[in-house]
Amino acid sequence: MRSENVLSVSESARSSHAKEEREYYCAVDTGGTFTDCVVRDSEGNVVFAKSPSTPGDFSEGFFAALSVAAERFGLTLTELMARTRVLLHGTTVGTNAMVEMKGARVGLITTRGHGDALLIMRSVGRSAGLPIETLLHVSRHRKPEPIVPRHLIREVSERVDWRGEVVVPLNRDEARRAIEELLQQQVEAIAIAFLWGFVNPVHEREVRHMVQEMAPDLFVTCAHELIAKPGEYERTAATVINCFIGPKTSRYVRRVEERARSLGYRGPLLIMQASGGVAPAEEIVRAPLFTIGSGPAGGLMGSRFLAERVGHSHVIATDMGGTSFDVGLIAEGRPLSASETTLHQYTFFMPRLDIVSIGAGGGSIIWIDELSGAMKVGPESAGADPGPACYGRGNTRPTVTDADLLLGYYNPDFFLGGRLALDREAAHRAMRTVAEPLGLDVLEAADGATRIVEAHMADLIRQMTIQRGYDPRDFVIYAYGGAAGAHAVAYARELGCRTVVIPGGALASTWSAFGILSTDIQHVYEKAELLVAPFEAGRVMELFLELEERARRQLHEEGVPEDCVILQRFAEMKFRLQIHRVEVPVPGGVLTDENMRELEQAFVQKYEALYGRGSAFTAAGMEIGLLRVVALGRIGPRGMKEVALGRARKVAPRWRREVYWRELGQHRRTPIFAGEDVPPGATIEGPAIIELPVTTIVVRPGSVLTVDAYGDFILTLS
Repeated sequence: MRSENVLSVSESARSSHAKEEREYYCAVDTGGTFTDCVVRDSEGNVVFAKSPSTPGDFSEGFFAALSVAAERFGLTLTELMARTRVLLHGTTVGTNAMVEMKGARVGLITTRGHGDALLIMRSVGRSAGLPIETLLHVSRHRKPEPIVPRHLIREVSERVDWRGEVVVPLNRDEARRAIEELLQQQVEAIAIAFLWGFVNPVHEREVRHMVQEMAPDLFVTCAHELIAKPGEYERTAATVINCFIGPKTSRYVRRVEERARSLGYRGPLLIMQASGGVAPAEEIVRAPLFTIGSGPAGGLMGSRFLAERVGHSHVIATDMGGTSFDVGLIAEGRPLSASETTLHQYTFFMPRLDIVSIGAGGGSIIWIDELSGAMKVGPESAGADPGPACYGRGNTRPTVTDADLLLGYYNPDFFLGGRLALDREAAHRAMRTVAEPLGLDVLEAADGATRIVEAHMADLIRQMTIQRGYDPRDFVIYAYGGAAGAHAVAYARELGCRTVVIPGGALASTWSAFGILSTDIQHVYEKAELLVAPFEAGRVMELFLELEERARRQLHEEGVPEDCVILQRFAEMKFRLQIHRVEVPVPGGVLTDENMRELEQAFVQKYEALYGRGSAFTAAGMEIGLLRVVALGRIGPRGMKEVALGRARKVAPRWRREVYWRELGQHRRTPIFAGEDVPPGATIEGPAIIELPVTTIVVRPGSVLTVDAYGDFILTLS
């Protein structure tokens, strides 16, 4: 499939079927433990499914989850694929390759005299991205293993200055010799990153053409194709990482695409990006860098969709799955974004939603630190295989899921809707290995472990809010992912928040997949140019028009109608002689001098919100270093059916069981409700537990649960 026909291809898929047949929109999100799938039909009906992830070949889990969803619509997988208009996917293949450092053998070609830029890193390279327990011990700081070892780096004579003028022509003989030597070293990909290549990419393009002539099937990336702003190290790191994960990611995407085609799918395969939108598979095959962290981005985009629907302007989006706990913010209706990413201690440029993750999921392992003798939780995870001890697959170390089971939160006979029976005795044996050395009984150890992991979550949220000038008490917490419903009230109470929303009820466990389903095609265009205040409106307008023309042209080539195109403008600003850049929205339309003055005021306000009142040093002057256009192309219907709310009423529990409640300091025989028995308009007072097919909601003492017209479970804390 060619990327330039994204929507026109799907239109032909639509016309090839009888009008009476429903169309389907499918989204699949592959996580470290489970693969989630959400499918919406053309009438607004939504089904979801979960299937264990298959690390050996993630495409197997991808289609297994789609098969479960198809069954819930009464279809075979082939029938679903033949009637699907758009297929969207969030993949962790690139992220996993970086985390595990299992990528391609990469060669780097760069400007002579700059071959060590990637190895030198920045001054913080020895500590960037390290966990706090390592960060506190300077003697443990180490640079990471180089993605490209020195013997695979080649320097070539060439030079372009900051204005884009060629100072030293490219030495083609040196370039050809460098390529030959790297090919002899059996590299699987070549990264090309020249100094100031983003201003004038003539030399990068020339070397790429030479590589393609000498090795047509080799994966190759030029820095200017990914990043268009200053930062030699960060730009080079991005290019190298794109090559490192490129061959593996592109093979995976092709495999999914070919299997979907064989099942009768004729629409576009769109891949989720970390920036919060999807892009055609063909583009992702060239630039897989932008998929790193895309799964959590889907959840945040789903949260934005829900926040717009219910009128929440400030939201803390929290995702607790089997492996990690992810946090993103929506402030004044907009998800916060960032332009840098740190992974495996490498800091690189990449437009993304600002989401931070820690190893605090249901599969996080509970252990004892030998040095301090204290109980710890995470970041190591039991993963999907073998999984928590209670899965009965051979793991003997306790996890958060084991603790939740022992405390009575989980029903061992109804985990994943009864598809996976939990072994309580195995969880008890595993927890005893931690409890006995600490002189605790198993129940005390389980409660202590959940307190620790909930404190980790609350601390991360404080970093994301208080340290950025926000008061978490002004926010509503959205809690999703398979494990969030069991812990959300606890970490919300720790923060002083009063409202927790479990979006879509049962849909919350697959919320990232739903979020991917509610996104648009998205491309980000950037132009680096130094502009000093007072800003010239005409020049700023000229630069934005250049970016917007590129955006419209690409979306048009991808088949997006003009009335479905949305363009958003942003400027990265800072005070002169300072390093902290702040992204500020810029209005659309023709810009005036008054708009420029308003832009300066908006920058000062946002700067002081981030760094404290009075911190803005306006006397130093202001400057713009980068202009950015985010281009969106609407791709289909979104949302769910709304149902009429009945009168607020209490519902009867289906079962009761003993559950330990720390607020009460004891076990209590607790009402257990089946999710299907709790309709919109229902009210349940804690303590209680709601059992849904793929998640469990713990209504702690002092909280009240209600259900809105869309099936969202809303917890109000006293």
